[in-house]
Amino acid sequence: MSAQDGRAVGAQDGRPVSAPVQAIVPSGLGRRRRVCVAVTARPSYSRIKSAIRAIQDHPELELQLVVGASALLDRYGSAVRQIEEDGFPISARVYMVLEGENLAAMAKTTGLGLLELATVFDNLKPDVVVTVADRYETLATAVAASYMNIPVAHVQGGEITGSIDEKVRHAVTKLSNLHFVSTRPAAERVLRMGEAPESVFVTGCPSIDVAAEVAADPTIRFDPATKYGGVGAEVDLSGEYVVVLQHPVTTEYAEAREHATETLHAIRTLDLPTLWFWPNVDAGSDGTSNAIRSFRETEKPRNIRFFKNMSPSDFLRVILASRCLVGNSSVGIRECAFLGVPVVNIGSRQGGRDRGRNVIDVGYSCGDIVSAVRRQLEHGPYASDDVYGNGGAGKAIAGLLSERPLTIEKRLAYA
Repeated sequence: MSAQDGRAVGAQDGRPVSAPVQAIVPSGLGRRRRVCVAVTARPSYSRIKSAIRAIQDHPELELQLVVGASALLDRYGSAVRQIEEDGFPISARVYMVLEGENLAAMAKTTGLGLLELATVFDNLKPDVVVTVADRYETLATAVAASYMNIPVAHVQGGEITGSIDEKVRHAVTKLSNLHFVSTRPAAERVLRMGEAPESVFVTGCPSIDVAAEVAADPTIRFDPATKYGGVGAEVDLSGEYVVVLQHPVTTEYAEAREHATETLHAIRTLDLPTLWFWPNVDAGSDGTSNAIRSFRETEKPRNIRFFKNMSPSDFLRVILASRCLVGNSSVGIRECAFLGVPVVNIGSRQGGRDRGRNVIDVGYSCGDIVSAVRRQLEHGPYASDDVYGNGGAGKAIAGLLSERPLTIEKRLAYA
């Protein structure tokens, strides 16, 4: 049993592990298959943008784009503006984020998302729902669709990380009927969870499609402060600079402020021009945000400018031109592997995730971070690594969504 690019994992030898009972969902004669994609956060859009474009352009598919949660909120960068500027029509908007940024707020937001998304799906009547990665909105999307007998296609299953994301990702796998995974090891893990081989496809990560476009045209034709504003020091990006993106770890959310403060002191010690991006909405993000605001007001760093968001392409061009990415974002593990950008990965959030040689893992202390960044500065760029693909994932996913039978029942493949 092994993985095949763009094909069912077990299909290459014609010996499926089992023949599960499947209820085939008719897509309707004489019309295109309706594919509903839920984008609920800034990183989710980056992860699925190329697939959205490919679905929109596919002659046998109809795109239904649902935008919700923090993707609609200005304080988290209003990803919805980027979506509109990219020309994608939005079928529904779902306001579902409860204030609090703590564990209870995450759980209640999941419940509110389940209620609201059920209404959206009832109105749109999609043939299949696409959900991305491992956030709590991803879980709400998969649960709502499953209970409404709508097939679920999951992008980025089978990966290993820290935080609550690990539980959510694998729960969504069990709720899904099609699995578009980024790597061969991820495909093998999904199979070991009892998923049918004919439902698992190694497509690569759609975010690498955007990275490949940026690698082919890396020129930065904009001034970040002019185009995106931001607050803090005026930084000179004509020479060496670093980028920071650090999110709270939900299973360590009480330490989020302390973790961010250590990184802030490390960046000030390095004394390099720095672009720092605001965290995602998760339990602990108020601690991270408070650390940033407090440091900015009391320490007045002369080398850091803070941003809420950039378009996926602009963001990657800024990272590609930097000397190092610091933090705990999966961008450092995925896109930076392909782009060859040195990365200092902090803490447990990306623990266990497949990675390239461009990553140095460190703890949360200021000294460890400073030392690791200096090692990466000395090393310089790495060779490109296609561990998460090399482009073409979006078109592969759209093609599979147009041709694969849609099912709503499943059995453990090893039963």
